[in-house]
Amino acid sequence: MSRLEVTEKIISTKVAKGMKWSDVADKVGLSKEWVTAACLGQMTLNAEQAGVIASLFELSEAEKQWLMVVPYKGSLPTSVPTDPLIYRFYELVSVYGTTFKELIHEEFGDGIMSAIDFKMDLKREPNAAGDRVSIAMSGKFLPYKTY
Repeated sequence: MSRLEVTEKIISTKVAKGMKWSDVADKVGLSKEWVTAACLGQMTLNAEQAGVIASLFELSEAEKQWLMVVPYKGSLPTSVPTDPLIYRFYELVSVYGTTFKELIHEEFGDGIMSAIDFKMDLKREPNAAGDRVSIAMSGKFLPYKTY
């Protein structure tokens, strides 16, 4: 058994039960964004959180253990994503990455935006021309240090 197999079981059980990630997150008591990332194998759950997920998705004790193992983060099947939705984020960074970098450096100085001390909020914005996807990302600024 592998973490990937546990992720696949979670997804197939979610589909079979007609569950929504927001409902799963409510049971865990954390944001839908973080809980979804954890269920997809990108975050480490503690024992209590893993227990909730194991119960919801009918995981065995061995499968539950995989939820508490530090994952290999950022794993996509190809270096350039082929899924159309994920590719749009790749395209967004390709087009606007230098703009993000320039504006962050102008505002904060030489450093990075943390993806560890980070939060995200994804919402639907109703719009007469077609609903919009709103994604707010907030990461702690980490300046490079001299030594």
